[in-house]
Amino acid sequence: MKAVIQRVLSASVTVDGKIVGECGKGYLVLLGVENGDSEEDAEILARKTALLRVFCDENGKMNKSVLDIEGEILAISQFTLCADVRKGNRPSFINAMEPQNAKKLYEDYCKNLENCGVKSVQKGIFGADMKVSLINDGPVTILFDTDIWRKNGD
Repeated sequence: MKAVIQRVLSASVTVDGKIVGECGKGYLVLLGVENGDSEEDAEILARKTALLRVFCDENGKMNKSVLDIEGEILAISQFTLCADVRKGNRPSFINAMEPQNAKKLYEDYCKNLENCGVKSVQKGIFGADMKVSLINDGPVTILFDTDIWRKNGD
C-alpha cells in the first residue's frame, strides 16, 4: 500500500458537485492499493498513520500525532499511486489491485484508523471521479509505502 499523507487545516472531496467527505485539522490521505497488499498492510499503515508525529507541540517541534491533537482524517482511494512509469510516457496501472479487493483493503484501512482512536475518519467514494480540495498546513507531506515495513520487519 502506498499513502500520501498531507497535514491539512481542512480538506473536502466532491462527487457530482456534492461534498461526500470532509475533515478539519488533521490529514488528507491519498491511498493506493497494490497487488500483493493484505489486511496486515492496512493495519500497519493505519497504525503508522495514526501515530505519525508531524503536528507541533508547545515548543514548535513536530512531536504530536493526529491522535494527540484529536484531529480528523479524510481518506481518498487513488489507484494512480500504483503507476509504473519505468517505460515510455504513459503510466501503466498493472500494479494496482483489482477494484473489488482494493475497495475492501481501503475500507479496512479506514476502519483500522478508527480502531486506533482517530476521532473522525471520512472517505471519498471508491472508484468515483472525485474533486479534492485542501488547505495544506506547512506544507507537510509524507510518503508511506508498506514495502518498507515488510522488508525491515517493523
